Amino acid sequence: MQKRMKFSMPFPPQFSQARSAPIYCTWQRSLGRRIGFISHLPMWSPVTSGHPMILGCLLPRFQERCWALSCRGIKRIAGQREQTEAWDKHTSEELKVPFARTATGTFFQEQPKIGNPYLEDAFLQGYLKAHLPSKVLEEVSLDLERFGARVVAEIDSLGRECELNPPALQQYNAWGQRVDHIITCPAWKRLKEIAAEEGLVAEAYERRYSNWSRVHQITKLYLYAASSGLFSCPLAMTDGAAKVIETLGISGPLEKAFGHLTSRDPRKFWTSGQWMTERRGGSDVGCSTETVAKEQADGTYCLYGFKWFTSATDADMTLTLARIMDVHGEVEQGSRGLSLFFMEVRDKEGKLNGVEVQRLKEKLGTRQVPTAELLLDGAKAHRISAEGRGVASIANMLTITRIHNVNGSVSGMKRIINLGRDYASKRVAFGKFLKDHPLHIQTMARMEVQRRGAFLLLMEVARLLGLEETSMASERDQLLLRLLTPVAKLYTGKQAIAVISEGLECFGGQGYMEDTGLPVTLRDAQVLTIWEGTTNILSLDVLRSLTKSQGRALVAFFSAVQGKVELASNIKDLESAVQRMQSAISKLEEFSQRVGSKGPSGTELAARDFAYTLARIYTGALLLEHAARPGASFTDIFTAQRWCTQDLCPVATEEATGSYDPEVASLDTSLVYEGSPFGRM
Repeated sequence: MQKRMKFSMPFPPQFSQARSAPIYCTWQRSLGRRIGFISHLPMWSPVTSGHPMILGCLLPRFQERCWALSCRGIKRIAGQREQTEAWDKHTSEELKVPFARTATGTFFQEQPKIGNPYLEDAFLQGYLKAHLPSKVLEEVSLDLERFGARVVAEIDSLGRECELNPPALQQYNAWGQRVDHIITCPAWKRLKEIAAEEGLVAEAYERRYSNWSRVHQITKLYLYAASSGLFSCPLAMTDGAAKVIETLGISGPLEKAFGHLTSRDPRKFWTSGQWMTERRGGSDVGCSTETVAKEQADGTYCLYGFKWFTSATDADMTLTLARIMDVHGEVEQGSRGLSLFFMEVRDKEGKLNGVEVQRLKEKLGTRQVPTAELLLDGAKAHRISAEGRGVASIANMLTITRIHNVNGSVSGMKRIINLGRDYASKRVAFGKFLKDHPLHIQTMARMEVQRRGAFLLLMEVARLLGLEETSMASERDQLLLRLLTPVAKLYTGKQAIAVISEGLECFGGQGYMEDTGLPVTLRDAQVLTIWEGTTNILSLDVLRSLTKSQGRALVAFFSAVQGKVELASNIKDLESAVQRMQSAISKLEEFSQRVGSKGPSGTELAARDFAYTLARIYTGALLLEHAARPGASFTDIFTAQRWCTQDLCPVATEEATGSYDPEVASLDTSLVYEGSPFGRM
């Protein structure tokens, strides 16, 4: 005998739409007892209903008070209907108590979300409107708006998937054969396709918009980088490789490679690696490179060596340095012994080209990017530079990759600020939204000032690069590009870490939780001060650019800065900012005249502060220029004012305290090594 019954489980009032939820049981008489089986248990999900409680949370009380629950069903003891009804009533009352029999209670915060990064960036739109020709502006704006929508709808989720599914190395197959297969997730592969479709490399080389093509490309990358799951990294090296090939001349095997690197067809598009760092590590490739190249009868070379750090190791090709062996097996040491080589990573059969993957690197951040230690054992390669001119030949690649590094810094800052301001409009603390707390908004405004300054510096080097690539750059433009590239890279990297760290605080404890996707922003930002030269290495590179140009680069700097500041000199609201800038420029000029008397040691000690000074003054000039243009907003003026309140000439400030004196340098050493067995008297 079977009978189908229906009864209702009471729910607390806060779950009103779940109230009187039906539970159907089938009753069957067996051995003098009735056994009930649940045939339908509706479930509630916080995603679909907005309620954090599901029926499963009630089953323990349901079991304890009403039923003897087993995996086979629910047993009800015959003859105890009245007692059961009393238990049901008691349970119903108990469920009205907050957190009674719930797993997590009601702690939920609304997730911050990004919008179209182009439409939500008024500062970017203002810059493009001020600089691009009207026809170019019209077409570029439509492309950026469309692309911004794609970033939100597709690219951002793919980037997150890459973070959650980092690459893995399979060295052997099931039959014991060495395969060295780097496994990347489908999202990583899809991002490569999108990069081709959007022409994220090609745009710069097609030059549809003449000298403004670089600005267009860098702007797209600015919208893309923070959502790309670090696929912006292989794109940086791909762009750098294309630039080197274009500079050296597109011929022979390079013609094929250049076509792949700049293709918009996902089936043909290649990415490039950059295999420079070896076992000794560091930026001093002239002393640390051990890889040798042995010339073959057909004019190609076989490479032998160990590459300690290779980014985007899943790339299709790479550029690398090596020392050519003479007929006696000897090589020339130092930078003059290095030549530049191009090699495809796999042969026509898809097998690795004399490459063994030793292991993938475990990194603080950028875990989405496959980075590996490689052994080159007879890798077939083509020499593409003059013999002994390898370091000189990669100079253009460093310019490109450093600009991409700047882009990553600015894009990361913008992302954390966008998420922070969205969160501030949703999160309530102490009775009001975060956006209604003046101190919170002041903090975010200071972050935004840094981001806007960094953005203009990024656009300035992109503009100068575009002029150079179309043979439209003046001598001053060329000198500024050489000087500002390392300045922008070193300074924005530091800005990014500071701003993103501050940004995580805007989310409180949630900013520290990995599953929110927020901490990865800070972990990934740390590489920005290390890759392509640390802050100190680039500070010394700035000094080299001044020495190599015999001071003409600094003259170009002062000329450009004065011209921009003068544009704002007649605007009353910018009067105090202009005065501070003029004072800082004067102090820098005076320091520059004195620095020669300090000798090599004193000059080196001042290098870092000197580079910071160049960055702050030039950025301040860009902000003043932007605020002085017709149609500038009050926030443009306020940004320039805010920027100029900081110490614009830290090198003069530190000099006044004696930081660059020889005796202070000795004290620095004592301070660092006091108590250490490596200390020096």
